[in-house]
Amino acid sequence: MVDLPGITRVPVHGQPENIYEQIADIIMEYIRPEESIILNVLSATVDFTTCESIRMSQKVDKNGERTLAVVTKADRAPEGLLEKVTADDVNIGLGYVCVRNRIGDESYKEARKEEADLFETHPLLSKIDKSMVGIPVLAQKLVQIQATIIARCLPEIVRKINEKLNASISELNRMPKTLSSVGEALTTFMGIVGSAKESLNKIIVRGEYDEYLEDKNMHCTARLVEMLNQYSGELHNCSENDLAGNFLMDEIQVLGEAKGIELPNFLPRTTFLSILQKKVEKVSHIPVAFVEKVWTYIEGVVISVLIHHSENYHQLQLSTRRAGHSLIARMKEHSRIWVTEIVQMEKLTDYTCNPEYMNDWNKLMSQQHDFTRDVLEDGDVATFKIEGLGEVPIAGLRGYEEHVLLQAFDLKMRMTAYWKIVLRRLVDFMALHLQFCLRNLVNKEMEEEIVQELVGRHDGAIERMLEESPAVAAKREKLNVSIKLLRESNNVLANIMDKIASNV
Repeated sequence: MVDLPGITRVPVHGQPENIYEQIADIIMEYIRPEESIILNVLSATVDFTTCESIRMSQKVDKNGERTLAVVTKADRAPEGLLEKVTADDVNIGLGYVCVRNRIGDESYKEARKEEADLFETHPLLSKIDKSMVGIPVLAQKLVQIQATIIARCLPEIVRKINEKLNASISELNRMPKTLSSVGEALTTFMGIVGSAKESLNKIIVRGEYDEYLEDKNMHCTARLVEMLNQYSGELHNCSENDLAGNFLMDEIQVLGEAKGIELPNFLPRTTFLSILQKKVEKVSHIPVAFVEKVWTYIEGVVISVLIHHSENYHQLQLSTRRAGHSLIARMKEHSRIWVTEIVQMEKLTDYTCNPEYMNDWNKLMSQQHDFTRDVLEDGDVATFKIEGLGEVPIAGLRGYEEHVLLQAFDLKMRMTAYWKIVLRRLVDFMALHLQFCLRNLVNKEMEEEIVQELVGRHDGAIERMLEESPAVAAKREKLNVSIKLLRESNNVLANIMDKIASNV
């Protein structure tokens, strides 16, 4: 039974300006639940249709199925009361009960006697049906209404309790087993490492992401392919791939600096290497930055998986996190050294056994005669279209001797054919290197690193797994208490329902 405050519209004596809204919110909070009985207290001296409390109860109980009206001060306004309670203009579904308030120092017994005499002898009030007057009638009605509502609501309450009970039991069963020995701790540790290893194998190696359906960042193979494509695009779209711009000028300049006491129609190898080294140097930052980006991403994936699988063991989580960071840092450094060596090799050696090189070079060189003719003979032509390169400017080349143009064109076409091979190697080798490193990471390195971190330190890390973290212990205790209370509630409700059934 909750005695709610009366509705106040005008604040007085320092009451807050929004006193009406505060009280209305309190009232609505208590009368909104369908299990509540709304006992609407009305004064016989007022017009029921204007009562604010009636309006509020109708908001949550439109049909009046759980609203009972108590009419007080019947002795002060007996005129027309019979018509008010029988007409029911405001739709009070559970009906009206008219009562007389206690006056002064009357005892409960005296007040009830006065009330009974009033409704028996008063010329107007005695006409109201005896089922609608008196505190005893009100008490009996409340008991009957409460029993009816409880009987109607009990099955739903039982269902909700059972749902909560089953959910709590399931959550408790999912919690980590309490470890009681070092053997159990070691077994649990190896199980966690094994499950983390399998998850990483699925995500990184096999490309399966059923454990992380909604988290696209954990769809590792797809993200790696995106990064590789972006890396390839960056290499192919950099300024060093602009083959038509400033056509042959770099080659002519290098040939000029490579002059020696020798026949003029020989192409020195140093000229090719000089241009190659310059081009490789200008793109060398791209593979290094890519390696950094990939391993930073892999680090996030690995740490996320390790933390997830060790979340119930705080000490183990700290160790696996340290092991993960240490391992990725070492592998990142290994990849950085490897890619630096690859770049250096591309600078120092001009070699390929790929037949595409000769095929491309021959196709490009087949256009040398027409190119030279247009440069030397046709002074009106500003560009020349080379298949595989597009339109190239030739007006600025007319001041050079034919043998210089022939050598520069040959050098340019060799580099054009070879540069495609270089870029492909930088992409393909990177993909192979990452695949190899990631498989090693998952299948060998990670497990060894974690075991070494946890067991090799000899500082009792395994033993500390026996100590349950305060958060896990508090959660376990909370669930056990909740399960105990829910089971007790179920037993109480079962007894109530049995009693109801036996009284029907």
